[in-house]
Amino acid sequence: MASPAPPATAGAPGPSPEPDVLARAGSLYRDLHAHPELSGAEERTAARFASALREIGCEVTTGVGGHGVVGVLENGAGPAVMLRAELDALPVAERTGLPYASTATALDGAGRRTPVMHACGHDLHLAAAVGAAAHLARRRDGWRGTLLVLGQPAEETLSGAAALVADGLYERFGRPDLLLAQHAAPLPAGMVAHGAGPMTAGCLTLEVTVTGRGGHAATPHLCVDPVVLAATIVVQLQTIVARQVGPAEQVSLTVGSLRAGHHPGVIPEDATLGVTIRALSDRTLDDVLARVTRTVRACCEAAGSPVEPVLRVVSRAPAYQGDPAVAARLRAAHERAFGAERVAWWPPSLAAEDFPLLAAGGIPSGYWMLGVVGPRQWRSAPGASAAEKLAGLPANHSPSFAPDAGLALPAGVAALAAGALTALAPE
Repeated sequence: MASPAPPATAGAPGPSPEPDVLARAGSLYRDLHAHPELSGAEERTAARFASALREIGCEVTTGVGGHGVVGVLENGAGPAVMLRAELDALPVAERTGLPYASTATALDGAGRRTPVMHACGHDLHLAAAVGAAAHLARRRDGWRGTLLVLGQPAEETLSGAAALVADGLYERFGRPDLLLAQHAAPLPAGMVAHGAGPMTAGCLTLEVTVTGRGGHAATPHLCVDPVVLAATIVVQLQTIVARQVGPAEQVSLTVGSLRAGHHPGVIPEDATLGVTIRALSDRTLDDVLARVTRTVRACCEAAGSPVEPVLRVVSRAPAYQGDPAVAARLRAAHERAFGAERVAWWPPSLAAEDFPLLAAGGIPSGYWMLGVVGPRQWRSAPGASAAEKLAGLPANHSPSFAPDAGLALPAGVAALAAGALTALAPE
């Protein structure tokens, strides 16, 4: 692991944040990690984030697009830069063993109690955004313009960005001249990675409900079993990617949930599947959606389902590919901040999020990956090569996902500050 970047020149708004700024950001991170909240229910997280922004002098508005938070730090005439971070966590039971590990539970959308964990790094993103704003607030003599810090709700359900825009985010706070975001990734902490193509995939989430004819488990021949029908659909959907999509296409189709019935002796009336489709283009998403629809309907007809299936699009977000000129400026800024050896390239990924909806309409934007794996975790990962170790590390959404905040958070603060300064203090 490379050592941290050297301190910036005194008085300049350089990349190295002050020790007390990092200490407060670290405290915020640990508090947010220990108290995660599900998408759409981020009340405490939003309040904590808003309070931290007020402490550094931001004018703060809450309740935007749900529990969204917008902090505004004005510093004279100039461009506006928005830093986006996410408020929500996931229904995952934490198994990191961290002293600040989450033991939280909450009711999910179906009214079931589920464990909750920041298994994707959103807590780290929030703390880094506050840290970057605090650092820039200390160095106002080195930049001009307006810094906007956005805490976005409901990213994991791909619904928060659309809700913010619908609630007049840009009409109320102005369209930024530059929109920035970063995301935790299983790379060595202290590194950032930029993409030369798509950074995130387009994603479409479906809820599929199929109807059977319920009855007694002793007389299945008198019923239409929706559980068996749903199981058939799960298997048949896998053949779409394996046999109906060109091998050169990057596509993922996952059935992440299947709900049916309440008693082992009763054949239920219906079953519901949660499906996600991910691809690098809208054209491919549309094509796979059409194939899913055809497959579901054919399975229902073959099973004798008495009712047409219902396929509902729950959310959709396009793939994200940043502006090449913006990406080049950001990469150059990060190379100056961290050294070229700590700035890597990121390949196209099927990970998805709704950041592209915030950048829609021609807003210049940049997005990069932030390494979060500490030296000890890297050494203990199986494999000899970097590729083998990356494959063996706990990835985002894993119950064992545990960023090395002591290394990743300072880098995240510095990366956001350096990115913001490409517009607020251009060379």
